[in-house]
Amino acid sequence: MHPHQKGVFYGKLSDVFNQLNGKEVSYNNLLDIDAAVNLIEEFNETTVAILKHNNACGLSSRPSLVDAWKDALAADPISAFGGVIICNKPIDPAVAEEMDKIFFEVVIAPSFSDAALEILKKKKNRIILELKDAGLQKLQSRSLLNGILVQDRDVKSETAADMQTVTKKSPTASEIQDLVFANKIVKQSKSNAIVLAKNGQMVSSGVGQTSRVDALKGAIDKAKAFGLDLHGAVMASDAFFPFADCVEIAGNAGISAVVEPGGSIKDKDSIEYCDAHNIAMVFTGTRHFKH
Repeated sequence: MHPHQKGVFYGKLSDVFNQLNGKEVSYNNLLDIDAAVNLIEEFNETTVAILKHNNACGLSSRPSLVDAWKDALAADPISAFGGVIICNKPIDPAVAEEMDKIFFEVVIAPSFSDAALEILKKKKNRIILELKDAGLQKLQSRSLLNGILVQDRDVKSETAADMQTVTKKSPTASEIQDLVFANKIVKQSKSNAIVLAKNGQMVSSGVGQTSRVDALKGAIDKAKAFGLDLHGAVMASDAFFPFADCVEIAGNAGISAVVEPGGSIKDKDSIEYCDAHNIAMVFTGTRHFKH
């Protein structure tokens, strides 16, 4: 992890990847790669995700991979520097040319054209990984205190059918799509987490905060900093809102629909605020804390 720490990986990476270029994969690289693979598995449509410190700083789904890349990068081009890129479609020269314009540590895809590899291999230390269909472990474990903590991997992903409208206003068809999209990202983000999304693009996120309000405010500030419009965007939360403050802040920023697990003793307060301000809200009944 750091020069003063020794580390080792027990496993067979060749079952998961073919490494096509670059330096030895480090401890921190592996943590980011694991987060990237878990995240991209959520998406079937053409998608690009950019991760930094285990969290998505940009993600977009588009008909073309090059457009998905451009819109993923637009969410936070600053954090993308030195990050990990993952795609669920083959990388061609057009996409490789665009990616090569920034510095990044790792790029992962199911395959690369010869021309794309020629472009990406110009940086000799750049790690290029061809992702195999190896499947992910069903159990997760980590060492702590004087033992090992083991739990089932979180494999539940909500669809539109899992979303119960709890407000007078129902989300539109396009909002439902964005709610499902944002919920997939917030599931794979460090808690406390908020994700804002619009038209198949992660507009911004607030992750790893001790306060959900801080997570939301950080996401809004980031969107504004990069000139991204939040009017008509949706908000996803990885856990319930204990008060109505988050839906109020979101509504004032232009958010039109919200997805959250529900289950707070004060759910009614958030629902009433949404009803009074023409915001649609759905509950999933499933919490996705990621610690």
